[in-house]
Amino acid sequence: MAEEDKLDPNPNLAPANENGPAAAEKPSLEPLVVELRDKYLRAVAETENIRKRAERDVAEARAYGIAAFAREVLAVADNLTRAIESLDPEARAVADGTFKALLDGVELTRRELHKILEKHGVRRLEPLGEKFDPNFHQAMFEIPNPEVPAGTVAQVMQPGYAIGERVLRPALVAVAKGAARAARGDRAPAEEEPGE
Repeated sequence: MAEEDKLDPNPNLAPANENGPAAAEKPSLEPLVVELRDKYLRAVAETENIRKRAERDVAEARAYGIAAFAREVLAVADNLTRAIESLDPEARAVADGTFKALLDGVELTRRELHKILEKHGVRRLEPLGEKFDPNFHQAMFEIPNPEVPAGTVAQVMQPGYAIGERVLRPALVAVAKGAARAARGDRAPAEEEPGE
């Protein structure tokens, strides 16, 4: 066997040259190559988007999967709080024996429930003194209060709860009307007299 035959794996094929039949097909195949390359790049991009979307869905499922259960458990937390707050503070102070043990048990249960909710990302919203935010608060009524700016949460009737940035239940609040401008001595520009 000739030395050249040992180097060439298929000696029956003629080497491609610039002037042969393959060169004639090259211009007609270029659009097909461009099209296939475009399809390949789009498929790779789509696969990457699907992977990212799946990762995001898994992260959201981990973070918010407990939301429906937590929303239902909030009623239990509210009832425990109501049970504790229904007793007069003086009666709690003088409680002894079995009654005191019962009160302590209810309080410990309430604290443990809140601790477990926090462990799973559920946080309590206590917006007293904060600016009213309709995304996290539900205004029940307005309270005239000249000591705070208008739009400040003046009273919380029921705390709200959120998990991550999602609200499980908005806080039920009363919003301060704030001081009247004339009473504070600063008038709005629209209220100025024409000659001032």
